[in-house]
Amino acid sequence: MDAQLPLPKYHQIYLVLRQQLRDGQFEAGLPGELALMEQFGVARVTVRRALLQLAEEGLILREPGRGTRPVVPHGQDAYTQASSQSAGKQVRLTGLLENLVAMGMRTKVKVLSVERMRAPGDVADALRLQRTEWVQKAERVRSTADGPLSHITTWVPDAISSGFGKRELAQKPILVLLEESGVKVGRAEQVISARLADVSMARHLDVAVGSALLAVRRLIYDEDERPVQWLHGLYRPDRYEYQMQLSRVGDIDAKVWVSRELSANFH
Repeated sequence: MDAQLPLPKYHQIYLVLRQQLRDGQFEAGLPGELALMEQFGVARVTVRRALLQLAEEGLILREPGRGTRPVVPHGQDAYTQASSQSAGKQVRLTGLLENLVAMGMRTKVKVLSVERMRAPGDVADALRLQRTEWVQKAERVRSTADGPLSHITTWVPDAISSGFGKRELAQKPILVLLEESGVKVGRAEQVISARLADVSMARHLDVAVGSALLAVRRLIYDEDERPVQWLHGLYRPDRYEYQMQLSRVGDIDAKVWVSRELSANFH
């Protein structure tokens, strides 16, 4: 756990577990107290206090002899979908595409895994696929000279990804590989938020468990408005920043801010 955070350890654990519950990571039940103690490196009383807070909020149900399981609130899927829709912004890739490719060329990437799998429900919905259709899932960690920068998970329809695999993903940015596969990239819908590093992300990005990360979800469309890539990215905020240039447009009574150019900078 991050001793520098002005939060008690139990509350850091509570925040991480709450986030994982919302991400649907514990459908089969939460780890036991001993496993959580080992993961977070804390005493049992600390784990129990975090679990108690989750239980008091109605997020988990603790049953003697049966373990701890999540309580799925009514309408959770609708909430998640509405949240994504309200936060998502349509982004034209003029400039952004070049920026992302340039970043890919100037950093190193380690491919953690590449697998061909049936599309999970949320991925199938995002890519407009049947849940029996195949996709390529790839996990990578991108680094600068200072260390890990980001953890990226991408899902691409099997028909598009058949031309590249682990070797190609280690050598070129995935947007370049998509274009080489014949995809004409059109636009993206992007959600930028924040989340806390769980045990796995803390290890990959060399941060303390509970550290704040910049979370990016990006859905790429081709020029025919077909989804071609679904990306989940977690970035270290001390090594990555996202910049926009904004302009005021419209009549004097109804002026709004619009973005003309996007850039992703790392250091």
